[in-house]
Amino acid sequence: MYTQLQQRDSDRPPVTLSSLGQMRAAGEKIASITAYDASFAALVDAAGADVVLVGDSLGMVVLGHENTLSVTIDEMLHHTRAVRRGTRRALVVADMPYGSYHTDTAESLRNAMRFVKEAGAEAVKVEGGERRLELIARLTEAEIPVMGHVGLTPQSVNALGGYRVQGKTADAAEQLIRDARAVEAAGAFAVVLEAVPRELAAQITRELRIPTIGIGAGPDCDGQILVLHDVIGLTFSAVPKFARRYANVGEMISRTVREYCDDVRAGMFPSDAESYHAARAAKEEKEAPVNADGDW
Repeated sequence: MYTQLQQRDSDRPPVTLSSLGQMRAAGEKIASITAYDASFAALVDAAGADVVLVGDSLGMVVLGHENTLSVTIDEMLHHTRAVRRGTRRALVVADMPYGSYHTDTAESLRNAMRFVKEAGAEAVKVEGGERRLELIARLTEAEIPVMGHVGLTPQSVNALGGYRVQGKTADAAEQLIRDARAVEAAGAFAVVLEAVPRELAAQITRELRIPTIGIGAGPDCDGQILVLHDVIGLTFSAVPKFARRYANVGEMISRTVREYCDDVRAGMFPSDAESYHAARAAKEEKEAPVNADGDW
């Protein structure tokens, strides 16, 4: 399946840091989305996503946690490896989880290197503005590309008192502008603006030279990112105002599995055509394709 998907997009060059900058300069919007395993990564990659983020949002939409704070670096590495295996064209960015870059710079640098060396990420994402200036500078100095993230930073949910729109007052807006400038000055190649008033996001986008990627920040950013599960209807809680649901895959899966269960209980699955027969066994062994597990 992966090979067929990848062939669809084989004529498009891989996305790089420089090509993202070129897209911004040309006024081309950057389409970003999350993925957490190889199958979904292959699908969004073949569909044309420019950036695939292995977000620590996997703690909520895949692992069932209430927030992102419980996600470990080993879990993020595991999922980043899977996404890397399913991606060919898009730029793969990995979230550094809470606690992996909040202590000393040396340890943070070692953790970031693991995402590049062990998991194949092409960049890491860290939350925070001015207080991350030294860290971002050190990571970029070590040739680890960094995507910044300011505004609503989910890893700060306890300090923020919940998931709230940021930059609504004049002082808060000025702080966000300083944060975005600091991220750029430190060497980040892009910055995510989350849950920020449209007008403020537009101002930041005009002032920065690096691409801005919005999530709940209006249409004036250089690109957008959403959680894949919100987009396709695989979340089981309230969807944020800014997340547009393009499909209801969750309902489709539920309906399909219900039909399967009904067929099993009614004795309608498997049918004779889906069964093997002793008289044809020898012929089937010669003709049937064998998968990697040695089964038909």
